[in-house]
Amino acid sequence: MPRQGAYPESPVLVLDDDEAVRTRLSLVLVRAGIDNVLATGNSAEASALVLGDGVSLIFLDLYLPSDTGEALLREFSRVSPRTPVIVITGAAETDTIVRCMRAGAVDYLVKPIDETRLLVSAWNALASFELRREAEGFRERVIGGRLERPEVFARIVTEDPGMLAIFRYVEAIARSRQSVLITGETGTGKELLARAVHDSSGRPGAFVAVNVGGLDDAMFSDSLFGHRKGAYTGAETARNGLVKEAEDGTLLLDEVGDLEPRSQVKLLRLLQEGEYFPLGSDAPLRSNARIIAATTRDLAGSVTAGAFRSDLFYRLQTHPIKVPPLRLRPGDLRPLVARFMTESAQELDLAELVPEERSIDLATSALEGYPFPGNLRELRSIIHDAVAGAKSLRLDIRALRLRIGAVERPAGNEAPAGASGQGDNKARCLARMLSEGRVPKLDEAEREIVALAVDKADGNLTKAAGMLGISRQTLYKKQKDAGEA
Repeated sequence: MPRQGAYPESPVLVLDDDEAVRTRLSLVLVRAGIDNVLATGNSAEASALVLGDGVSLIFLDLYLPSDTGEALLREFSRVSPRTPVIVITGAAETDTIVRCMRAGAVDYLVKPIDETRLLVSAWNALASFELRREAEGFRERVIGGRLERPEVFARIVTEDPGMLAIFRYVEAIARSRQSVLITGETGTGKELLARAVHDSSGRPGAFVAVNVGGLDDAMFSDSLFGHRKGAYTGAETARNGLVKEAEDGTLLLDEVGDLEPRSQVKLLRLLQEGEYFPLGSDAPLRSNARIIAATTRDLAGSVTAGAFRSDLFYRLQTHPIKVPPLRLRPGDLRPLVARFMTESAQELDLAELVPEERSIDLATSALEGYPFPGNLRELRSIIHDAVAGAKSLRLDIRALRLRIGAVERPAGNEAPAGASGQGDNKARCLARMLSEGRVPKLDEAEREIVALAVDKADGNLTKAAGMLGISRQTLYKKQKDAGEA
């Protein structure tokens, strides 16, 4: 068994009869973070390993004293066809190389082996092996329709088939070392999903989350990579960055789409090389933290606009996850209302406010059809406010409906051009009066409602009159009487 946190999960096998070559290759791989390596010069021992527990990658010397490398290549391809094999040869003999590639080898190295060439070949082969394994696992989960560890997703309330499919995908990619890109509107629960990826992975290190959207390049570097003592004025002690804190674990970079260009370059190096430089240091440190990035932005659009590096984008989205907004998950509304009502009652120490089925049904009915531009975060805020203002075991559904009307926005999550927000304030004012048990005077309520309609219609009296169900002339007269015309 490999040590906990070793990479890859199944070992890399180096088969070469030259002990010096075995030692050198093993050291180069371990220094690069590929630290689960088994090296041997015995072909029988190597065959037993491949046939037994399995390996992730094989480096095979073609010229062994007891067996020919080509015969072993054919054997390995037969017993473990998904395991990539990289052949090692003393000379670039075209015919031999062609035969090996046709027999199943994925690449070849010529002695003396160039370290950069070795690592590029190893990383490419391992990435391909992991992706195939994950694809097979994903197919099994989709066909089986089951989760191996449903408790990992317990904090995410959903009955939506699309979300359950995402859970199965998360389990399929969980043990990968490759990065994950989670996209979705604000408030959809991207961080909860990132934590589920970490919890499913079995990685022994911590889950560390940081919002990088508001960080300039200096703050980004210091926060993630840390600094040495004396790196800048005021750096009186050395400081480990968040990358170090996430060792053997997962680092979530939220709002990655807002990164400055210089920070994008540094993140790309971390992803490609597994290396980073603390401020004030000329020596790179290595990281095996798994990177998860999250953003509300359209990164593909940002790449087209030249605001985001294309190479970083493709590195980040090895495993893409798009979280659907709440308005596309109507079946989740009721269980979410029930969960948020219970949580809010507990937070507000309202032990007597146990959510009743009728209250849950009425609240769900009042919220149906609302687009929720703020998604789950907005829903939770609305329910919390309603619970806080409740004067009995039941919510004030009328106040809840007014709250929704007060914050409603058109499709696209943008306020209409020229909107001042005054209409929202007027609606909130009315909602507050009603929730406090105060009944406004008739002329006062009429004046506020008329002003609200005019504001919502951007000053178009014909449109506002249509909202109110009166003629344009009647509306103009009401405005004149109120001194607003």
